[in-house]
Amino acid sequence: MPVPDFQKFFYPVLKYISDNKEHSLDEIRELLTNHFSLTDQDKSERVPSGVQTKFDNRIYWTKSYFNKAKIIESTRRSHLRITERGIEFLSKFTSDFTVKDLKVFPEFREFSQGSSIPDSDNSNHSNETDFSNNEIKTPFEKLEENYTYIKNELAMELLDKIKSNSWQFFEDLVIDLMVKMGYGGSRNMAGKSIRRNNDEGIDGIINEDKLGLDLIYLQAKLWKEETTIGRPEIQKFVGALHGQRAKKGVFITTSSFAKTAIDYVKSIDPKVILIDGVTLTNLMIEYNVGTTTIETYHIKKIDLDYFEN
Repeated sequence: MPVPDFQKFFYPVLKYISDNKEHSLDEIRELLTNHFSLTDQDKSERVPSGVQTKFDNRIYWTKSYFNKAKIIESTRRSHLRITERGIEFLSKFTSDFTVKDLKVFPEFREFSQGSSIPDSDNSNHSNETDFSNNEIKTPFEKLEENYTYIKNELAMELLDKIKSNSWQFFEDLVIDLMVKMGYGGSRNMAGKSIRRNNDEGIDGIINEDKLGLDLIYLQAKLWKEETTIGRPEIQKFVGALHGQRAKKGVFITTSSFAKTAIDYVKSIDPKVILIDGVTLTNLMIEYNVGTTTIETYHIKKIDLDYFEN
């Protein structure tokens, strides 16, 4: 089953540690694994950035919210214990409770507002974040979701810009991207190593490395209108590679590939990589081709080693 939202962790975790003993996070992981019958595959699902699993992320935020509400205390590294406040709070529940229930504690309300300064003009209304029973994502997951949305919007804008330009521009873009990804050496070297010959379905050739120990053959297809590239088009490219005795090829397009084309390249020699419009724009964003950074946020955590003797 999918890993439940982190509010589902609240009751079983607090109930488990209600014996007033110290418990480790490893115990919590084992408890939740058994409680929700999670497999290793379930627990291996990662947040969009891939930096950690959803399982560990949701355990982290469960512990963090409990700390903010002061219903648990951290005893030592990766260990915790329920407080008297926590025992009293738990006694009011026989099943799941939510973030909304934690707002009975002023410390948690202050945390959820992000400020301890009261609103003197509107003291009867709260400016706090809208935590509700429908809150299913941790703050980190919501941040990543927003980042993904912005990135996807940028990718669509990039694709539109590319399609509005000429095929010569598109080929230069492909060269710039390949160089940023580490192929062909410097941009100046790439200009010398890339040969545009339009020979039998091959648009260009680039050195795989600075020494030119191997070559990568390129096919760049700019489509103004949305279309799907099928197996026949890829077979022509593969035939051109065989004619050059080439071992590696990259087919880049602003469009998409049919499943028949994707399945075909998995079973052939030479090695052919297919890059569709979505993958192309994501690579452009990752390697800063045609994009510029307007803001950078650093997500940090406590360096526990610094505070230990």
